[in-house]
Amino acid sequence: MAEAVANVARRINETVEEGKDYLDLSNCKLVSFPDGVFKVLRSVAENIRVVNLADNEMKAVSSKLFSTFTQLRELHLQGNVLTKLPDAVGEMEHLTSIDLANNKFSAFPLILTDITTMERINLESNDITEIPVEKLSAMPALKWLNVKSNPLTANTQSAVQSPHKFDLLSTTEA
Repeated sequence: MAEAVANVARRINETVEEGKDYLDLSNCKLVSFPDGVFKVLRSVAENIRVVNLADNEMKAVSSKLFSTFTQLRELHLQGNVLTKLPDAVGEMEHLTSIDLANNKFSAFPLILTDITTMERINLESNDITEIPVEKLSAMPALKWLNVKSNPLTANTQSAVQSPHKFDLLSTTEA
């Protein structure tokens, strides 16, 4: 555990000291985003464009993540045990890409359809049975959606067969 904490501290210090525009806390055995990190990163939070929290053990994402990193463009949350996202993610004005692959979502996170800048959504290998094709089609910037390896219902599978204005990767490739 002490090694994991030291690893997180080292990565945060690198981000602050080197003025990086990304924060990589992947593979850190995190069960949540450490609250202390928000204070440490306050001075550089506006510069952070990419947050990588992949391959941890997170069951939830704090709303504070989105209110702190307001300029976020990419969020990598793949390989956790997430089942939902906080409503605050819908207020992200610059977010273009979110990776939620290999989590425990049983429903498509509808809040993502509120993000007008969203271009890429990866939900591969979750437990999603239905996707909101109409809402996704109304998203102005969406270019790519991956829902492979999800137990999509027959109705959803037929809906994803129709042509879309975005690339749709699903288990029923035509």
